[in-house]
Amino acid sequence: MRTYNDIKIIDWSGEITLGDGTVSLRQNIRDIVKYGGKKILLNLGAVHYIDCSGVGELISTYKTATSNGGQFKILNLTHRIREMLAITKLLKVFEVFDNEKDALESFD
Repeated sequence: MRTYNDIKIIDWSGEITLGDGTVSLRQNIRDIVKYGGKKILLNLGAVHYIDCSGVGELISTYKTATSNGGQFKILNLTHRIREMLAITKLLKVFEVFDNEKDALESFD
């Protein structure tokens, strides 16, 4: 995890799937929120696969952050993951960015 001003940037890699991938991501987000983090940017540029549990975890992560008055945004979706989020209509829910500079500037 990196920090830019008050924005926590999580550079995730590998997979977000049922089991360790979702548990680890969930714990990272909860720790950020627990210690007062309100601005979270999840970089998925190195994530090559997300299953339906992983999509559910993204939704849960979004809810955890926003229900505590925070902001949750996603960076660098691969083509496959972007298609999955488009099919499920989640691209309308999440704020998604293709470059980090734009993403960081979008936070309040």
